[in-house]
Amino acid sequence: MIDYSKNVLGLQLPSDPRWVNIAEKNIEDILVDHAYCEQKAASSCISLIIMFPEKDKLVDMLTPVVAEEWNHFERVLEELRKRGMKLGAIRRDEYVIELMRNERKGGARERQLMDKLLINALIEARSCERFKLLWKHIADPELQKFYYELMVSEAGHYKNFLQLAKEYMPEDVVEERWQELLKIEADIIHSLEVRPDRMH
Repeated sequence: MIDYSKNVLGLQLPSDPRWVNIAEKNIEDILVDHAYCEQKAASSCISLIIMFPEKDKLVDMLTPVVAEEWNHFERVLEELRKRGMKLGAIRRDEYVIELMRNERKGGARERQLMDKLLINALIEARSCERFKLLWKHIADPELQKFYYELMVSEAGHYKNFLQLAKEYMPEDVVEERWQELLKIEADIIHSLEVRPDRMH
């Protein structure tokens, strides 16, 4: 069992503590952005399967993740509709855009795959951390339960991506790149303003 009282995700910079208070006051915007985050997570896994169909363990591990992420999208839609809210338009995700700018292009196919997997792991880790904040601090008991369940699920996805990276590249190479990306991610979080309508 993962101890969520500690930062087991490796993130080097915690979220701004103001974020959860802002999020609770703008829950419709947060739920809309969250819905699209889940949709994009499913799409990302599908893209990896399409790009690397010869990687049997990747296909086997990510296929159920696609279904889980799409189920999360459906569940966020339910939470919106229960509150009389609509999905609304997709928002530009500066956090993911900045992370993707640090993905290395070219070179060995396995190295490209490693970067894609590690960036996905980072996104899952940060989502897990944000879900933990919502679970612990939001007043709505239904959303508390909802975000606890999603926190546990996202932690599992984070571990899946790291495990796959180590399946296809040496562990020391993965660890070195992971530490580099953790520093980059912390700088991105530090540079982004706290937005009332963004999950990240």
